[in-house]
Amino acid sequence: MADQFDVVVIGAGPAGYVAAIRSAQLGLKTACIDDWLDEKGQPAPGGTCLNVGCIPSKALLESSELLERSREEFSDHGLSGKVTLDLSAMLARKRRIVRGLNQGVTSLLKSNDVKMISARACLHSGRRVEVMPVDGAEHYFIDSENVILATGSRPVDLAVAPLDGEQIVDSAAALSFSEVPQRLGIIGAGVIGLELGSVWRRLGSDVVLLEAQDEFLAMADSQIANDGLRFFTEQGLDIRLGARVTSTTRDDGVIVDYQDADGTHQERFDRLIVAVGREANSDHLFASDCPLAMGRRGQVIVDDHCRTNQPGVYAIGDLVRGPMLAHKGSEEGIMVAEVIAGKQAWVDYETIPSVLYTQPEIAWVGKNEAQLKAAGTDFRVGSFPYAASGRAMAMGDTRGLVKILADVHTDRILGVHMIGNHCSELIAEAVIAMQFQGSSEDLAMTVFAHPSLSEVLHEAAMDVNGLAIHKGRSRRP
Repeated sequence: MADQFDVVVIGAGPAGYVAAIRSAQLGLKTACIDDWLDEKGQPAPGGTCLNVGCIPSKALLESSELLERSREEFSDHGLSGKVTLDLSAMLARKRRIVRGLNQGVTSLLKSNDVKMISARACLHSGRRVEVMPVDGAEHYFIDSENVILATGSRPVDLAVAPLDGEQIVDSAAALSFSEVPQRLGIIGAGVIGLELGSVWRRLGSDVVLLEAQDEFLAMADSQIANDGLRFFTEQGLDIRLGARVTSTTRDDGVIVDYQDADGTHQERFDRLIVAVGREANSDHLFASDCPLAMGRRGQVIVDDHCRTNQPGVYAIGDLVRGPMLAHKGSEEGIMVAEVIAGKQAWVDYETIPSVLYTQPEIAWVGKNEAQLKAAGTDFRVGSFPYAASGRAMAMGDTRGLVKILADVHTDRILGVHMIGNHCSELIAEAVIAMQFQGSSEDLAMTVFAHPSLSEVLHEAAMDVNGLAIHKGRSRRP
């Protein structure tokens, strides 16, 4: 007889393991099935984000930034001495962080009485789950009142640049190069391409990013994106827009042919990273007797509470519509667990922040100017530069600004966009304000610590009505 559960979660990434823990916290008998193994063949819950995405990339971004700062900025602080790169030690540190977090997730699941199963899974009709153990043991079935699908996403393959795992690689392999490529090509200048490009440029690579879109970071506010393009170019990233790769050929390196508005070009790289986006990991997820409604790009179709067309079956995270962000998936996991438990729950998709962990960082939440203009919304703009921040000056980096968009009639904050140091942290203040339907006046009347970078957000809020104190000019509303 098959095992019986209240909830079975397929996938232990940031959406899946969070859904499993909250389900168990609510008194539901829960199992979580995941097939990710580390280099030693041990279970490694945490999904792409923890194992080959968010966490290891941030570890390398931090290490590489320290190296660059030591070479370019420390002397200005009165610090001297030569710092050299030990890439193997840097990669070892990254692996320690990842493994520590793997163990942390495992411990959390265990302490919450979630049954962790190291296996692949396939959903059959009637919420019956086929379990295929990774150790090759015989398949078996478990039954559940509810099933949450959380299998995440994978890098998009590019036919003109087939991966070989050595010279042409995806974003996961690009986190583990054993040596610094002298010349590195990246197809795609989105979030992943820019972060990886920043890491390897700081470590010594000559980096070229080939972006098929004519507009840089089209999903961001245009002013912020233009500033970002300027800053990244000044750092040494060679970003080529409107560059469509047509073929790749391997020799001692990789020869890349591409076309842009000026014609056909050819470049040679030691390594090539394909970073053109991600797609839902929905292959082989369900059997023919359980036809889930699917979207055009392989995503599972769900309603506002992540219900699929199959009774008692939910899908969350990168597997469904919306931005492919770990924090979005985690919140959906919590929502679904609470819905299953009979509680009222929802996710506010209008206040999900996006972040690029480059230097400077870029972050935003809500609508940008182009979106508001297209919708015919009347709005005011307030902005304030990092260059006028005493804390930014003390830190030695005054690049960037914060920009707030507020409704003309209600003053409600509609969007916040920023580029600069620690924007990944500052954006949370904007998210909280918007979550509580705050106005620019609410932020303007809030006391912010001095000196702090958060004062840049404060002054931008005051500037919505022309009342910024430190902007160098005054106008009455």
